[in-house]
Amino acid sequence: MPADPSPKLPDPSPEPADPGPEPTAAGWEPTGAGVLRLPSGRLVRGRGLRYPMPSGHPPQFGVYLLGSAPPEVGWTHRWVRWPDFWLPADQAYTRTVLLEALRRSAGERVEVACGGGRGRTGTALACLAVLDGVPAGEAVAWVRRHYHPRAVETPWQKRLVGRFG
Repeated sequence: MPADPSPKLPDPSPEPADPGPEPTAAGWEPTGAGVLRLPSGRLVRGRGLRYPMPSGHPPQFGVYLLGSAPPEVGWTHRWVRWPDFWLPADQAYTRTVLLEALRRSAGERVEVACGGGRGRTGTALACLAVLDGVPAGEAVAWVRRHYHPRAVETPWQKRLVGRFG
């Protein structure tokens, strides 16, 4: 069989540029500031409200863990009355709000925040991890490894996570 006489031209389409980390359906960039990937793959962002909002899209749902009402925001949110270094005033309501946050994180940008973004936020993220399948006795270590090494600041916050399961 004779060789193909047509010249081989280079492929005119250039290699696509690496777009970087792919956002999830909810829109958080997996490597974004404060973004935690739960065992199910859902992404939730933790942050401290006393710091500037990270760049990028705003949340679509927020959980604000504060001793007094949070400032107005332009998205749906829930306020959990939770004084700094303490526990939530209503733990049943806290569970309800965290279940809503977990459900919404399947398709929305969900943010969990307190003043500094470590104690109350870390505690709530550890509770979300429990709801998502992390054993309660391992959740504090898990959130410290995947979110912030000083998450969950007080012994009573740690006990709350241990009993959350």
